[in-house]
This record gives sequence, C-alpha cells and structure tokens, in this order.
Amino acid sequence: MAFWRKVQASTIRQEPSQIRVAGLDQPVSVRRTARARRLSLRVNEAKRGAVLTMPIYASYAEAGDFLARHFDWLQSRLADLPSPVPFIDGARIPLRGDEHELRVTGHANGRAKVWCESNGAAAPGWSTDQICVQGPAAKAPARLIHWFKGQARDDIASKVAHHADLLDVQPARLSIRDQSTRWGSCSATGALSFSWRLILAPPFVLDYVAAHEVAHLRELNHSDRFWALVRSTTPRLDEARAWLRIHGPRLHQYGTMQ
Repeated sequence: MAFWRKVQASTIRQEPSQIRVAGLDQPVSVRRTARARRLSLRVNEAKRGAVLTMPIYASYAEAGDFLARHFDWLQSRLADLPSPVPFIDGARIPLRGDEHELRVTGHANGRAKVWCESNGAAAPGWSTDQICVQGPAAKAPARLIHWFKGQARDDIASKVAHHADLLDVQPARLSIRDQSTRWGSCSATGALSFSWRLILAPPFVLDYVAAHEVAHLRELNHSDRFWALVRSTTPRLDEARAWLRIHGPRLHQYGTMQ
C-alpha cells in the first residue's frame, strides 16, 4: 500500500478515459471492455503512452494496485521509447528505408510543393538525399504528411494490385491512414487499410504488408493456409516480419513533437 499512499485519490484521478500516476509524465489511458477477463498493461509506441485494459467489473482501486505492482516496469518501458523526431528543418527521416534530410525552404512563390533531391557530396555520416518542403515551417508537418500519404498510396496500390492478381482476388476499397496498432487491416467486406508510415520502411517490408492484407481476401484468419498464401507471393516474408518486429515501433517516432 506504500504506492497507494504515494498515488492517492488526489494524484490518481478517476476520469472516464485515463488515470494519472505520480512519477509518470503522461496519464495512463484506460480501455474498458467486456472481453477482458483481467487487468493488462501495454505501452503504445505510436501514442507514446501506456494503455490499461480493464474488465467492466474492475474498480479503480484495483487498477491502482495493479499499476503499483507494475510501476517500475512501466516507467522503464516508457523511458526506453525512442526520442520523437518532429518534422522540422534538418530532421533526418527515412523514406523507403533510406535516410533523408528534411529541408523546409520557407515561403513558396506559387503552390507549395514537396519533392526529393540529392545535394551531391555531403559531410561524413550525413545523407546526400533530401526531402524539400516549400512553405512556412508551421505548415511543413501537415504538408509533409500529406505528401507521405500520397507516396504510400502509390506504392501500396501497386503492390496490392500485384498480389491481388497473383491470388485472383479484388479488394473492395483501399485507404491510407495513420493506424497506431496495425500496419494494415482487411475488413469482412474486403476493404483494405494501411498505415502511411510504411513508406518510411524498406520496400520489401511494404510489399509484405500488402501481400498479408491481400491474402486475407482469401483467408480472413491467420491459419496455416493463410500463411501459405502469403509465403507463396512474398519471398522475403520472414525478413520483413523480423524487420517490423525490431524496427517497426520506431516508425512512430517521426512527426511527433517534443
């Protein structure tokens, strides 16, 4: 109960969607669900915070005790999150797996554009490739994300068409979003959705995620038959899954503010 004295009602506020814990910079998000049979805690890299899942019948007193038992683990995991990389001039950002330097060029003389270019010889350790964003710095993040989404849509649509042709299926719709928990999804109606952040990863990773979701149009599960379909069209499946497991969480650090 020592922790509970440290985090009392004045410090843990029983709010509808979060719990504030002394010693943590951000509140813990609360997710209540009838499907949960026990309290569970995870760190959401995309939102740079923790999520506590609670059964419907669980009380906030139980939640406080649970957080007390896992406080050291949670504090350590949050401290290990990669530092955010905001979209500001000079930031180093991957595009299709290759590092680029972001250059915000200031006001445009017409319609603002985003483009890539090589600046020739660069200092040791720095990329020679740049992503250039015209217009005022305040609008650069939104303009860059819009451009990334367009690049992602082009690459993903091409890969989806390729794998759909191989498996003789046709998606109902394709959308590009900023999904925080999954790189892609397939609905029961055949609609495919992907994270724009896949454009930051190497092309073979984007190819795998496209193949994965297209295969769900044949097998809406993760059975052996499903994985056989994915493997039949994706030579680098194991390498891509390993890349996402190791490096995927870091893709969420880009575009966030300090």
